[in-house]
Amino acid sequence: MDAPEHVEAGIAGVRLLRLVPHADERGGLTEAYRRAWLPEAREAVQANLSVSHPGVLRGLHWHREQADYWCVLSGIAFVALVDLREGSPTRLATFQRRIDAAEERIGVRIPPGVAHGFYAESEVLLLYLVDAYFSGDDELGLAWDDPVLGIAWPSATPILSERDRANPSLEEVLHDPPAYR
Repeated sequence: MDAPEHVEAGIAGVRLLRLVPHADERGGLTEAYRRAWLPEAREAVQANLSVSHPGVLRGLHWHREQADYWCVLSGIAFVALVDLREGSPTRLATFQRRIDAAEERIGVRIPPGVAHGFYAESEVLLLYLVDAYFSGDDELGLAWDDPVLGIAWPSATPILSERDRANPSLEEVLHDPPAYR
C-alpha cells in the first residue's frame, strides 16, 4: 500500500495524514493506520467507534497522558485542536479543518496536551485509536466556545453533553496547575 502524504497542521506533534484510497468496480480499500507512519507514537491499545448525529459537538477534550489517532470514516466533521502544552513551541496554537470523508480520508494523530473536538455537520462515524486505556483522571476539558481560542465552529448552538457544557475556559485551564500538568 502507498504511504500517506503528511500535511502540515501548525501544531508540534500533530500529524495529519492524507490517506490513499484504492478503488475499483467492487468498491474500495483505504489503509487507515499503520504503526510505521507514526514512529514517535506509542502502540495503540484500544480502538473506538463514535457515532455523532448532525449538530453534535464533542469536546474540547484533552489528556495529560493519552494520545489519540482519529479517522473520519463517514460524514463531515469540523475538527478543532488547541495546543495546551507548557513548553511547546506552538503553545496555544489552534488548528481547524473541515473533513468530508466522501472527498478525502484523513488520519489525525493528537498528542497528549492537545485539546481536540469536532462538530458533526452530518451524521459522522469516527474511528479513534488510543494509546492508553480509559482513565477518568486523564479526561480533561476546555470550553469549546471560549472566544480567546478563535475557533470558527459551524454552529453557535451545537448539541453538547452536560460535561462539555461545563468545561472550563482557557484561562481556568492555564491557571490551574494540578489539572494542567
